[in-house]
Amino acid sequence: MSKSSSPFRPLNICVLTVSDTRTPENDTSGDALVSLLSDSGHTLKDRAIVKDDVYQMRAIVSQWIANEEAHVILMTGGTGFYSRDSTPEAIIPLLDKEIDGFGELFRHISYHEIGTSTIQSRALAGLANKTLVFCLPGSTGACKTAWNNVIKEQLDASHRPCNFVEMLLSPRM
Repeated sequence: MSKSSSPFRPLNICVLTVSDTRTPENDTSGDALVSLLSDSGHTLKDRAIVKDDVYQMRAIVSQWIANEEAHVILMTGGTGFYSRDSTPEAIIPLLDKEIDGFGELFRHISYHEIGTSTIQSRALAGLANKTLVFCLPGSTGACKTAWNNVIKEQLDASHRPCNFVEMLLSPRM
C-alpha cells in the first residue's frame, strides 16, 4: 500500500440509539457520537432512536444500508446481557462480513478503563452493502472510547497503512 497521504474525505454517517428509555432530550450517547463525528469533519446523514426490538432495529438499519448516500452507521445500546439487549442478534444477519478485530480491539482498550467488566460488551462491527455498521455499548464513555481509539482513524483517508474510506466511497456494484 502506498505510503503517500490521502486527503481527508468526509463520510455520511447515521446514528441510531437503541433504548427503551432514551428520548431526544436525554440521548447523551447519541449526542456524543454526533458531536464526535461532526468535530472530525464528517456529516450526520440521519439520526434515530429505536426501542430495543430486533425488527425495528433491522427496519431502520436496512433502510440506511440500502441508501447509497449512507456510508457508516453508528449504533449505541443493546450490546450487553440484559434480557432486552438484542443489537447483535438484530444486526449480524444483515452483515455481509464481520469485522472481528473491532470488538476485540474495543474490549482490549476498554479493559484499561473499566477492567474485567469489558467482558460484558458484545460490541461488534461489520460491512453490509458497502456500509460500515458499528454496534457500540450504550454508555457515553464507551461511545467516546470506540470513536477516539478505533473508529475515527478508520474513517480517515489519511490513516495508514489502511482505512475503510476508499472502499466506502467507490461506486456500489
